[in-house]
Amino acid sequence: MYRNILIPISFDNDRDAAGAIDVARVLAEPGGTITLLHVIEDIPSFAMSSLSAGYLVDRRKEAQADLDRMAADLPNGASIVTSGHSGRTILDCAAERGADCIVIASHRPGLQDLLLGSTATHVVRHATCAVHVVR
Repeated sequence: MYRNILIPISFDNDRDAAGAIDVARVLAEPGGTITLLHVIEDIPSFAMSSLSAGYLVDRRKEAQADLDRMAADLPNGASIVTSGHSGRTILDCAAERGADCIVIASHRPGLQDLLLGSTATHVVRHATCAVHVVR
């Protein structure tokens, strides 16, 4: 059982956030904390010029509202929205919060993952705490 679980949440359709949350509920000690984290990937400066002025602010507000709704159903639930490189930011957040477990959803791997890598693979390889991958 774990006292401080971090769940990176991707709003992509091929990720199973509900499954990761269900696993975290089972793994959490009574009184333990489950924190939901959404990382907004940095957008290259050349692409920013084609977006509306408030795009990032709106996206962050929407993500925070969604995470807050999800965290409200969790015992000792918390939510964080931040930006950066997904893999590194997840690991940094886990270290900062003293997470003893990361529960991360992953899609079925394909050829693109062999060539590019994936966030879940990065987290599994570099985490200093337990990692549970949900498919």
